Amino acid sequence: MEIVPIGTTHVTLPAFGDHFEWNKVTSCIHNILSGQRWIEHYGEIVIKNLNDDSCHCKVNFIKAKYWSTNSREIEGTVFDKSGKAVHRLFGKWHESIYYGGPSSSTCVWRANPMPKDYEQYYGFTQFALELNEIDSSLKTLLPPTDTRFRPDQRFLEEGNVEEAEVQKQRVEQLQRDRRRVLEENNVEHQPRFFRKSADDSWVSNGTYLELRKDLGFSKLDHPVLW
Repeated sequence: MEIVPIGTTHVTLPAFGDHFEWNKVTSCIHNILSGQRWIEHYGEIVIKNLNDDSCHCKVNFIKAKYWSTNSREIEGTVFDKSGKAVHRLFGKWHESIYYGGPSSSTCVWRANPMPKDYEQYYGFTQFALELNEIDSSLKTLLPPTDTRFRPDQRFLEEGNVEEAEVQKQRVEQLQRDRRRVLEENNVEHQPRFFRKSADDSWVSNGTYLELRKDLGFSKLDHPVLW
């Protein structure tokens, strides 16, 4: 199964005046129905600083070949303003990335060690394990649309697969019901906290943090999601 992202990702660093933009590559899940499942990414990422054209970077995620053991490899090049290559990048996206040449290189990124028993928890990294974490001090500040409240997701994380499937079916039926009501009334769904820009990127509409103050989310009318 191929997953082809649409749009671009933006990161702004106001202290430095930088605004980075990049696209995402294609992701493919192999053996999704049988055998040993594995994922790969392939395609080219172009990274630009929209506030500074002194350089840009192209990173190629190399598609694996069935007869080759060299999978998950990346090759990248940093170009200056004139288009001249000034740095080379290489490595594996799940292990480490280097710049320089094979004989003289510097590691610029290395994956953290996998957590204990990660194979029993869907191969999640430590970062992925913590994405769904929620504590009592944070709970009251979040809108009910936050997916950390999804019961099926929580049950799956806790290893209760049967109850996770029950809740998943219930949540998906709620989604179908809401979609049917919108279609019957010829109404288009409008995201509450985001808007779509001209380049198909989704950006904040500036309301989330304001509503988070003084428990503002509790004053809004939300559909039953979970």
